[in-house]
Amino acid sequence: MIDWRAGAANPALVGWIFREARKIPAETPLLECRGVWKFYGFTSALADVHLKVSPAESILLYGPNGAGKTTLLRVLASLLRPTEGDFHWRGKPLMGREEDYRRVMGFVSHDSFLYRDLTPRENLSFFGKLFGLAEGNRVGEELLDFFGLGGRADDPVRNLSRGLQQRVSLARALLHDPEILLLDEPFTGLDEGTVKLLIERLRTEKAKGKCILVATHSFERGAAVADRLLRMDAGRVVSDGPVSLQPGQPQPAISP
Repeated sequence: MIDWRAGAANPALVGWIFREARKIPAETPLLECRGVWKFYGFTSALADVHLKVSPAESILLYGPNGAGKTTLLRVLASLLRPTEGDFHWRGKPLMGREEDYRRVMGFVSHDSFLYRDLTPRENLSFFGKLFGLAEGNRVGEELLDFFGLGGRADDPVRNLSRGLQQRVSLARALLHDPEILLLDEPFTGLDEGTVKLLIERLRTEKAKGKCILVATHSFERGAAVADRLLRMDAGRVVSDGPVSLQPGQPQPAISP
């Protein structure tokens, strides 16, 4: 078993180990969009998106409402199929491999994907069985405790506040220890204490070599997790560079 703690101070080394463990050549993107368009009627939500994401990379998707961030994440989560263009996972088209892909991907969105009549504990138990986790109940209990849900673990989800439901949704996404985390506004409804807790958890996942893409309106929170900034507008990636560049600063433009 790999002791990730021993290499936590060296993310590059951990990323290399993570790739080797999964037999992914270093030059092959983990995720790749090739000329992706998504239309709703005559309106384009995504317009000719080209994107390569490497293993162990953390990316902040940033832009105004309607920029295409949510649509892009839903394409990457295999919940939307591009109208045109291709989405590749580990160097091959995703089509026909969606079930395998979803086993290594965790997704948080505006929809919690929780069963409202079940309790947080029952939801995590169900998803643990869905993923075939031998220790799903134990991991679920650890996540309930981590997100401070112990006192509400047996209340139906429908009775929980938006913030508490968001915590359960985050626990669901982390339950199966996915190598890819796609997070759409993950800080929604969270108090400042839980925001700090989530940022630290995502930093830990990043140090383990996980691939993280997060869309948020809070640049500061996203920048606390990501190394790369992808700025979107009108469905297009308009700049791609290091997250150290603030939104208003000049950034590397995307070549036509």
